[in-house]
Amino acid sequence: MTYAIQAEGLVKRYGKTTALAGIDLVARQGTVLALLGPNGAGKTTTTRMLATLIRPDAGHATVGGYDIVREAPEVRRQIGLTGQYASVDEEMSGFENLVLLGRLLDLSRADAKARARELLERFQLTDAGGRAPGTYSGGMRRRLDLAASLVGRPSFLYLDEPTTGLDPRSRGDVWDLVRSLVTDEGVTVLLTTQYLDEADQLANDIAVIDHGRVIANGDAAELKAQVGSQSLEIRPAHADRTADTVAIVSELTGLAPDLATNGLITVPVHDPDLLPVVVRRLDEAGIRASELALRMPSLDEVFLELTGHRTQDDAQKEADAA
Repeated sequence: MTYAIQAEGLVKRYGKTTALAGIDLVARQGTVLALLGPNGAGKTTTTRMLATLIRPDAGHATVGGYDIVREAPEVRRQIGLTGQYASVDEEMSGFENLVLLGRLLDLSRADAKARARELLERFQLTDAGGRAPGTYSGGMRRRLDLAASLVGRPSFLYLDEPTTGLDPRSRGDVWDLVRSLVTDEGVTVLLTTQYLDEADQLANDIAVIDHGRVIANGDAAELKAQVGSQSLEIRPAHADRTADTVAIVSELTGLAPDLATNGLITVPVHDPDLLPVVVRRLDEAGIRASELALRMPSLDEVFLELTGHRTQDDAQKEADAA
């Protein structure tokens, strides 16, 4: 199979620090490949290398069939890049920013203006197009950044933590835009993120990176299957039946369930056929459940199992909740 992006043994060192220790990656045309890992794992270094911004010390990679070192100009013609921070000119309007980029990409003045208007409309920024980005909300600035990366109609879009710092609604807007680029235009997206739900929502394939190495890859379902067990979750409708429910679950699974302060009972299970047995026993005991589900492990649980630690994002959520 010919891959849209293919990397083998990428190594990058900065003095005594090894940022990449032999990365292997493949991405299929018209899909989203997510690089998932904590800060410092090597995600941004990998992206910058595949964008020809830095050279590998060892290994090789191709993007759209072009070598990232020997054929760097051809690679650059195919890609759009959105970094972690907004890169537009604060003194120019959103429209002027997009026109400038079009002119730098050798579009005629008329074509650059037409492309700018098209992108402002697509990213729901037409009304704000005449204003400077400094007046935009965080979500609007991120959409303008994405629009800027698409002026040249790239076949490949690199998104380096594109939703960092955005509120949930703005993150959802960015996700919808990424999906439309993939499904409607066949763009291949390389996404780096430390948001587990972002990878789960968008990625066709995921590469888990830690300490400069790919430690696991596959789609979300395949990664979750590596952890093995599913989890049974039960919340009794009446709190005074919690102890009885715990006793039933413990008897049927042979394990001591976790009991959260909100009354949710959780226990790992290896046999999905256990669920109807639990339902029958609860019914026999006259216990009504307000919540009853058998779920696959989350990507957070996968990451914790693979690396022995949480992503920075999840650790921050835990600290905020404390």
